Amino acid sequence: MFIDNLEKIRYRMTAASARTNRDAGAIDLVVVTKYASLTDVREVITSRRVLEVGENRVQDAEKKKLSLGALADMVRWRLIGHLQTNKARKAVSVFDAIDSVDSLKLASTLDAAMTGANHKLPVMIQVKLSERQTQFGVRPENLPELIGGVRRCSNLELQGLMGIAPDIEPVEAVRPSFRLLRSLRDKHLLGGKLSMGMSRDFEIAIEEGSDMIRIGTQIFAP
Repeated sequence: MFIDNLEKIRYRMTAASARTNRDAGAIDLVVVTKYASLTDVREVITSRRVLEVGENRVQDAEKKKLSLGALADMVRWRLIGHLQTNKARKAVSVFDAIDSVDSLKLASTLDAAMTGANHKLPVMIQVKLSERQTQFGVRPENLPELIGGVRRCSNLELQGLMGIAPDIEPVEAVRPSFRLLRSLRDKHLLGGKLSMGMSRDFEIAIEEGSDMIRIGTQIFAP
């Protein structure tokens, strides 16, 4: 079932890319395993159709990786949820990339946690695209300052911007949010990647220039 769902997602990715003359092969699919059982995660990874998985919490990813053993090394693990600074050191030992950097304090803590490592930690800056109090991210007007701060962190590699569109109806109404994130990237981080689009709105995100989509429900839902 999960494999069929994956293929359906890739078909829709290809169709969305074609509508704007984009190469679907250049768009990364991050499979979000937040609500997936360990059995489901194992099946998806062993299918070899997935290169990257996303988790919202450090402890959940750590538990799954320990249970999966060597199988966990077959994919890249990305943290896509909010990260508290007191969990930064643990996060860099569990994840291959942190996509939710939203403050200079967090960036500095991650930078310090990577001291002595033989590689830089790939990170993305999360931009707040909604006024919801539960929505994390740096406000657009404060983005340039945070970009400058992250670039001064010698152990971090800034890859791009991440954003979560507001949950509004109709779904087409999210388009301006994606356009805002793209314009911020073009203005302040030219060449950086855009991680935007989830199960509900990923086709619109692709049409608006997303380089990375994050899908969970559409893959693991019955």
